[in-house]
Amino acid sequence: MSAETEGRESSPPNPIEARWEQAFPRLTLAQIARLEAHGKRVGTRKGQILAEPGERHRTMLVVLSGSVEIVRPGLAGEELIVVHMPGQFAGEMSTLRGAASVVRARVREEGEVLAIDSEHLRAIVQTDAELSEILMRAFILRRVGLIASRSGDVILIGSSHSAGTLRLQQFLTRNAFPYVSIDVERDPSAQALLDRFHVSADDIPVVLCRGETMLKNPSNGELAACLGMNPQIDDAKVRDLVVIGAGPAGLAAAVYGASEGLDVLVLETSAPGGQAGSSSKIENYLGFPTGISGQALAGRALVQAQKFGAEVTVASSAVRLRCEQRPYEIDLADARVVRARVIVVATGAEYRQLALDNLERFIGVGVYYAATPVESRLCKDEEVIVVGGGNSAGQAAVFLAGGCRHVHVLVRSDGLADSMSRYLVRRIEESPNITLHTRTQVSALEGGTRLERVTWRNSDGAETREIGHVFLMTGAVPNTRWLQGCVALDEKGFVRTGSDLHAEDLAPVQWPHARAPHLFETSRPGIFAVGDVRCGSTKRVAAAVGEGSACVQLVHRVLHE
Repeated sequence: MSAETEGRESSPPNPIEARWEQAFPRLTLAQIARLEAHGKRVGTRKGQILAEPGERHRTMLVVLSGSVEIVRPGLAGEELIVVHMPGQFAGEMSTLRGAASVVRARVREEGEVLAIDSEHLRAIVQTDAELSEILMRAFILRRVGLIASRSGDVILIGSSHSAGTLRLQQFLTRNAFPYVSIDVERDPSAQALLDRFHVSADDIPVVLCRGETMLKNPSNGELAACLGMNPQIDDAKVRDLVVIGAGPAGLAAAVYGASEGLDVLVLETSAPGGQAGSSSKIENYLGFPTGISGQALAGRALVQAQKFGAEVTVASSAVRLRCEQRPYEIDLADARVVRARVIVVATGAEYRQLALDNLERFIGVGVYYAATPVESRLCKDEEVIVVGGGNSAGQAAVFLAGGCRHVHVLVRSDGLADSMSRYLVRRIEESPNITLHTRTQVSALEGGTRLERVTWRNSDGAETREIGHVFLMTGAVPNTRWLQGCVALDEKGFVRTGSDLHAEDLAPVQWPHARAPHLFETSRPGIFAVGDVRCGSTKRVAAAVGEGSACVQLVHRVLHE
């Protein structure tokens, strides 16, 4: 093993190799002829750079003659990915999304290409069923292959004992962005990289962005900006629909709204999928009999939304809703303002925190709110605790049991039957390395730089265990603080909509219509709420998707008032 790879996890076989013909297909003359109407012919010369990592305004390139090589720059030089010959095309998901490129495209043999910009590319995938299937499958497989290769010029140098490292890993992974992860405690090459860019181990986590800029513990927004993860948004536009939150409900609203011709912008604080995106495996979602991870489901929904023209931005946090006049205005954390004729609030809910004085100290270094492969690598072959009795907690327990020595499930109630799907209850009951502790609560957390010991308490008294990993999945607290009194909330902070609204909710805002608020409409006309953030919603992925999709029909009615 070379010094460059020692200490890193070995990469699994790249899935793109088994589906090479689908990832890099050759178009027929008839298919190319149909594409001609959407692009322009451009002559090329040997060595010409057609796209660079980090470069925006990319076009999809169909090779008509000559050849184009796709390479991935890294600290050790370029890695050849593929050479496109006549009839083949260059591009991947960033091309469709209008985000920055993650590869370099260079002319190997001079010739001619057909250049198709992102706007015309979206028109193709929306109107030509045959080409849409070919292009979308290829784009998705290429991004999957780039992620699986674990190479490139975006390098995260961190530590498994660093909460900031985990946050950045979660952000990049859940946003399906290719990167290399180096652990300073395991990888001999880490110190050389730190020295090369004049940073110390005390600065970690650090991200080498595009092989040039070193960011010290960047915020998600700073990292997204450096990597060009988002399309460039025209803040001056008044959107038909702004969806706030890209969980299942928000993505469903985006897909149906964009597919029906609305100008849709989606704002997401972290990554697509919301709380459901952190689920290791959802097995009771219609149409997936073998189950699907929350991240995979969110990824597919995101691609659908982008296919139909919805613009999706991540690390874009809404901090205030200005509802005094229409169009409504949303203030973002980066001081930008977005305007919309109609708004769908789909900000979901977050897990309730335990009432422990030092809880914040261990978040990311022993206390987690998600159980995905990113977190599971930190506790492989160790003993862990899952707190909660809902489906998310059950999915986490079953998933972690596959790699952990033992999983303790702690619930305050007498059992799981009233709060968890039966199939998960049975899995827990039949798993030899899962123990259910009823009427039990965590009472203390202890440790130095990371969690080392946990004390729980039940009717038998208190018990302290040498356990360094606790997964919290308890209850739900709505993400509604940013609404700041604009719409009526219930006593727990969830948004009231439709028939749940009372006369006293509508009086302060002087409801202007003779009609009552629509289903999913809040106390403000044209502001809707769907999914977990809504009062009375069913806390299930399928229910959230249903609400998001059904809401769009009501959005159309409001836009035509």
